[in-house]
Amino acid sequence: MLGLLWLALFNLTGPARAQIQGAPQNVRAMVEAETSNPAPGDTVTIAVIMDPKPGWHDYWLNPGDAGTPLELDWTLPDGVTAGPIRAPVPETLVVSGFMNHIYKARHAFLVDLQIAPKLQPGKKLDLKVDARWSACSDLICVPESGSFTIPLTVGNGAIAAQQRTRFDQWRAALPVPLDRQANYAINGSSISIAIPFPESAAADKVWFFPQTQNVFRYAAPQTARRTGNWLILTGGVDKGFDGQIDGLLRFGDGQGIELRALPGSIPSGGETVSVLGAGDTAQENGNPESFAVILALSILGGLLLNLMPCVFPILGLKAIAIAKVGGDERTARRDALAYTAGILLSCLALGAIMLGLRAAGQEVGWAFQLQDPFIVFILLLLMVAITANLVGLFELGAVGAGEKLARQGGAAGSFWTGVLAAVVATPCTGPFMAAAIGAALLLPSAQALLIFAGLGLGLALPFLAIAYIPALRARMPRPGPWMVKFRQWMALPMGLTALALLWLLAQLVGGAGWALGAISAAILLIAIVVIKRRQAPVGLILGVTGILALAGNLALDRLPRSATIQSAAAELGGEIFSEAKLAQLRDEVKPVFLYFTADWCVTCKVNEAAAIDREDTRKAFEKAGIITMVGDYTRRDPAITRFLAKHGRSGVPLYLYYPKQGEVKILPQILTVSDLTELAN
Repeated sequence: MLGLLWLALFNLTGPARAQIQGAPQNVRAMVEAETSNPAPGDTVTIAVIMDPKPGWHDYWLNPGDAGTPLELDWTLPDGVTAGPIRAPVPETLVVSGFMNHIYKARHAFLVDLQIAPKLQPGKKLDLKVDARWSACSDLICVPESGSFTIPLTVGNGAIAAQQRTRFDQWRAALPVPLDRQANYAINGSSISIAIPFPESAAADKVWFFPQTQNVFRYAAPQTARRTGNWLILTGGVDKGFDGQIDGLLRFGDGQGIELRALPGSIPSGGETVSVLGAGDTAQENGNPESFAVILALSILGGLLLNLMPCVFPILGLKAIAIAKVGGDERTARRDALAYTAGILLSCLALGAIMLGLRAAGQEVGWAFQLQDPFIVFILLLLMVAITANLVGLFELGAVGAGEKLARQGGAAGSFWTGVLAAVVATPCTGPFMAAAIGAALLLPSAQALLIFAGLGLGLALPFLAIAYIPALRARMPRPGPWMVKFRQWMALPMGLTALALLWLLAQLVGGAGWALGAISAAILLIAIVVIKRRQAPVGLILGVTGILALAGNLALDRLPRSATIQSAAAELGGEIFSEAKLAQLRDEVKPVFLYFTADWCVTCKVNEAAAIDREDTRKAFEKAGIITMVGDYTRRDPAITRFLAKHGRSGVPLYLYYPKQGEVKILPQILTVSDLTELAN
């Protein structure tokens, strides 16, 4: 059944590709030729002009710790060849301790095209180029692309004066090649580069951008000094290296020198030179936090997730698993490791898919899986099957938890319990978890996946503690006949979970969701009863589930999405979320309580029932003139995803209070009436 769920998750990637093509660009790209009539044997310069929106950036040839550079795929006629990309001098940006080499202002990459002497005047040359680049803010990155046609005609090579001026400005932003060799020396984790630099030339705000990759620690601090006709910069390296190093020295107000360095001697002494970032805001954007702190937050968030209301439906399975580990130490540890493996695999898979969807241009957040009707439908079938298993309609080693399973096949049961724990529990965003996942979306893929693995490890920690701490294990109840009755009672929360998923399916696709889900669940239950009575292979249940999943996918593709989501949000209070409306209310100096919810978020619903939708809260808000604004995240909403990202979150709940004057206040994720009524004081 997990295979069906992963199939459902990957089903999301189809719409992502189609969506990218029509998405507005955050870094707009244009292509121009210096002349449209190059002469035979001439070189014509092409400018790929990049224009980032405010708050967005793209990347240099070596992007640093994250991001991807501009990539160009040329389709050229015979007689035309393209040279390498020449890039202007970049600037630095540090986000969460990771260094990026970026451009925030309008700039141009230049490429020289060589026109063969054999081409005759009047010949038309249709050039095509497919461009790909990353467009990033301090909170989110999306891939962007464009296809461009450059019509040229072989002619006399004349260049209009205005066009020459424009291209000369682009060329002036390029670094100047250094005509002498630089030297470098590595000492442990430190590298020093001695660059020939005239003693009479001014140098400040220097920074070395390595173009050679996988040598430098990009985020390591750099220091600089100069002695005579040498400028020496010192930074950090990951490992020893004895090859050539290509790079760019930035100095002054965005000037640059291209250089190549080989192993050699480094002059000693000299006077200190300022480096880029010392007293300069260009290097200190974002909120740098060490990766170790972020990883610790993810583990702690996963641990606390065990206490969140959204985990209640699987507490029965957890309780059975705890009872199973009450045997010998070897069995206990084996089952705990299997349970942990199930959680880690699921968290890594969910994290990888979310990162992949975001890389494909979709603005999705944590718990994105419950925003897709097909995945909700698959989970509904899964929960119906588990409920049937728990009440004893069939036995399946991967799910069952009776006495027989306690004696054999326990590792498989623990593994699948871990899978269910992750899939069902992770839609909630608990304390500490929000900051960790928000930071993960800014990190390179490898580090981001470690954050998701940390979340899974935290979720599994109680079971690992029981397995590896004998005093805790001794207090656990022993396996016995009571487990059969207990398992049957635990069918109740699983059945309620199935009903909740049926309701959510109806919320996503309208009334037809009730019929589709209920009929499919009935067919699955009937098939289970028939298979058991005829003593047919239990594996047929998986086949029936697969057929229902395929049929459900076809049906869901033909059903319109529910239009009741926004109206349902409005019933929860006040205004429907929009950034424009929020800005208007702020301009009118009105206090605003803004919260984001979703029908699949149990924590959200508990907070609404216990604190938000209460008479005391309504009266306090009315007395103080506080406007309530609601953002419903049940279905995917790119505007809400972006807004959550601005506050370092990737999922709900999120509760914000905007007073008449002053900065926004982020409220706790578990609310009480007093938390809200105090806002009115």
